[in-house]
Amino acid sequence: MAKIGINIATGSLQKEEMIVGIDLGTTNSLIAIIHPESREATILKEVDGMGKGAGALVPSVIHFQETGSAEVGELAKDYLVADPGNTIFSAKRLMGKSFNDIRDHAGFFSYKIIDENPESLVKVQVGNKFYSPIDLSSIILKELKQRAEHILKTPVNKAVITVPAYFNDAQRQATRDAGKLAGLEVLRIINEPTAASLAYGLGLDRNEQKTIAVYDLGGGTFDISILRITDGVFEVLSTHGDTYLGGDDFDRAIMDYWVSSNQLDATELNSNPSDMQSARLAAERAKKQLSKGEHFETMVDGRRLSIDKSTFEGLIEGLINRTLDSCKLALKDAGLKITEIDAIVMVGGSTRVPYVKKAVTGFFGREVNDSLNPDEVVALGAAIQADILAGNNRDFLLLDITPLSLGIETSGGLMDVLIPRNSKIPTRAARQYTTQVDGQAGMRISVFQGERDLVQHNRKLAEFILSGIPGMPAGLAKVEISFMIDADGILTVRAKELRSGVEQSIEVKPQYGLTDADVERMLSDSITHAESDIQARALGEARNEGEQLLKTTERFLQKNSAHLTHQELLDTAHAMQALQLSLTMEDKNLILEKHTALNEISKPYAERIMDEAVASAMKGKSI
Repeated sequence: MAKIGINIATGSLQKEEMIVGIDLGTTNSLIAIIHPESREATILKEVDGMGKGAGALVPSVIHFQETGSAEVGELAKDYLVADPGNTIFSAKRLMGKSFNDIRDHAGFFSYKIIDENPESLVKVQVGNKFYSPIDLSSIILKELKQRAEHILKTPVNKAVITVPAYFNDAQRQATRDAGKLAGLEVLRIINEPTAASLAYGLGLDRNEQKTIAVYDLGGGTFDISILRITDGVFEVLSTHGDTYLGGDDFDRAIMDYWVSSNQLDATELNSNPSDMQSARLAAERAKKQLSKGEHFETMVDGRRLSIDKSTFEGLIEGLINRTLDSCKLALKDAGLKITEIDAIVMVGGSTRVPYVKKAVTGFFGREVNDSLNPDEVVALGAAIQADILAGNNRDFLLLDITPLSLGIETSGGLMDVLIPRNSKIPTRAARQYTTQVDGQAGMRISVFQGERDLVQHNRKLAEFILSGIPGMPAGLAKVEISFMIDADGILTVRAKELRSGVEQSIEVKPQYGLTDADVERMLSDSITHAESDIQARALGEARNEGEQLLKTTERFLQKNSAHLTHQELLDTAHAMQALQLSLTMEDKNLILEKHTALNEISKPYAERIMDEAVASAMKGKSI
């Protein structure tokens, strides 16, 4: 028997399954759908409050009660001061992080973060229970799921969830796992700026081509993406950002100012989580007030706290300049000048700060576009993507990109890039390699991410051994290494020996612990060290060629020494010795010189022996 869903609130027919778009934010989260009648992206809002606070935004705050049950949203936010040790906020900042990653920011959190293993994924302790960031995010997602089901009066099991464009593989995988834990089938993980571009893209003329910059400054993360929109196709040209920069840092700057001006006592703050939260919430109120007025003043625990607008703007100037530096790098990666940007889209609640809008307007030299609610635009775009996946909207095509190059280690510690950074995803790339030693039965596949020519300067993602290669002479085996990145940016690496069919694959789930500074450093170092990297690569390649020639020559001599004169053997030995010695030195030109010298000595007798072999084989045969 077929089931037909009816929305009790509207009386309209409801599809059996609704795919929702979710903006899982650092500060607030929200959920959106494409309205079945108007066909417009719509934010789901509480109509009766459910006793949980009406409105669209759900604060990304969790309060654990003594019984172990959790409250999420506005009610939980009330406990930030009353019960800070059991109230979790900004959990998104912990996604895919080790304690080492957040060590310098640990004082920002008023709850207990476990540091017993600095290298592994962080855990939060509440009472005698331990929660990973995945657990915490799943609790927020479960709350969003329940609210959506209450409003829609229908089950919600499938979702598109957004993440910052600069989330690495570990953080994306953690977000997907959180959705699964919340009972959601996560159909797609998409970048927040890309989602925002979809929301704004609905109003674009299909016959127009535009290049837009999406400036996304949220509570805890910053992204800048450059997109080109042509005939309904959204193409991400480049992205840059910082997964540890946002409105939370504006709040921290205000708190630090209050401490430095003796309006707050740092010792009291560090020893009393309630005082810390009171001060943080006061700083958040100050930020919002100074976005409208010139002065803020309040009382917190008997202390008078005040700050004016010009002081606040001076405090955050450095943070905003960091976002503009990212804008410069994104433009450079896209190969564009500022004048080639047709529109600037503002996303994220922190873009409401007038100084942010002023700085971005000044940088791009044109008025920014903030006509849509910056808090809602990402969720609206996620709903549009969900509608595309449901097959209801074929007018738009979304092409995303991978932010860092991916490749494997080759002989000499060189990085052989299979998928360059800013490649459109989903994508696949493959390349063939061979063995270096006779009878080699295994090959080590080491996967790296980064922009430098030597793997020692890049980040190792995974490693596995392709074993079972049949014994054959060096260079005869054909091993195809293929990289496949799916629509969520998750990488699968496969190695296959083509002659025998021996195959092995691995889904790359990177080690936790890539800091945000590392990502930025990888990009800037690739520019700073470009000249030395080119020299290092040239030296490495010269050594590889030299080693190969020595092995080839040695094998040839073993088989054909009887056909060489004493002088030829002597000259060859001297040339091989000279080449072997040059490989230990840091001089590429010397290696190439000795390589050429050995080639010139061996070429005449190699040709002679080959001619003799051919003549012998053809003897007695007519042509």
